[in-house]
Amino acid sequence: MHPRNKNADGYDLAALTATSAALAKYLKTTPAGEPTIDFANPAAVKALNRALLMHHYGVKGWEIPEGYLCPPIPGRADYLHALADLLATCNKKAVPTGPGVRALDIGTGANLVYPLIGHAEYGWSFLGVDIDEAALANAQKILAKNPELAGSIELRHQPVWDNIFTGLLRSGESFDVSLCNPPFHNSPDEVLAVSQRKWNNLGKPGARKGSTQPRLNFGGGGTELWCNGGERAFVKSMIEQSTQIPKRVLWFTSLLSKADNLVHIEAALKKAKVVESRILPMTQGQKQSRIVAWTFCANGEREKWRRERWAKSEGITAENGEGLPAEN
Repeated sequence: MHPRNKNADGYDLAALTATSAALAKYLKTTPAGEPTIDFANPAAVKALNRALLMHHYGVKGWEIPEGYLCPPIPGRADYLHALADLLATCNKKAVPTGPGVRALDIGTGANLVYPLIGHAEYGWSFLGVDIDEAALANAQKILAKNPELAGSIELRHQPVWDNIFTGLLRSGESFDVSLCNPPFHNSPDEVLAVSQRKWNNLGKPGARKGSTQPRLNFGGGGTELWCNGGERAFVKSMIEQSTQIPKRVLWFTSLLSKADNLVHIEAALKKAKVVESRILPMTQGQKQSRIVAWTFCANGEREKWRRERWAKSEGITAENGEGLPAEN
């Protein structure tokens, strides 16, 4: 994990339980005598997320409806730390902080975790976008329980299914970075097959269509997990639509889970004639993933962006530049 990740050394379940007493009923002991939770139990995973968000990021009253994605908090935090390092390459190795840094969260979901963590860690302001109005309604409930965030996190509905950036931004809006966790799978049947395999690997009974058993310990459904063409098609569409607003976002980014998709995404970036693209590796335990980042701004434009937008931001510089990419 990223060295600034608050869970880089694992979960302190005692501290988390002290913050969120509801987590206690899900604790169990491993054969080695260590405390843990049953990660195959969706209720336990949700309780852990709630405790992590409360303990590390000061989020109160976090809740998501049944069936919505309950994402792994440390992995989401890693993405944000990687983006902070990316912006630091345009800012003399200092991570720009404060509300002057604006992030665009595509597919913010009912859980709202990227804006919640990103604001707590770096003070950034966020626009969270989704096509699911029910998800946005739940995200708004989370904000209502945390009124101090009202001026820092805005929510917006994207009404057109196939649109990502198209028709989204208002006059004069621009962002320092966009982020996205795209739907990975190609169809509901593919979701079922993968979730059944994971369920079996956890030693649970096989999931079947119509089963009342939870098929995914992290939940999720519909637009959160699948779209036609899966993540490859979604990210390619992001790249194509980003050409319509090339200077409205300094760095466009997306997670890309499947390594086999990388060659297709790199071809799409070349076709879009981006000025620069980067592949940022991510590792959480045995899971290998990556962030695809691209920009239409040349180095001089990035420097101007830094001077005009981040000049008054409070910089956080890694000691001796360690952990941060080399400056452009």
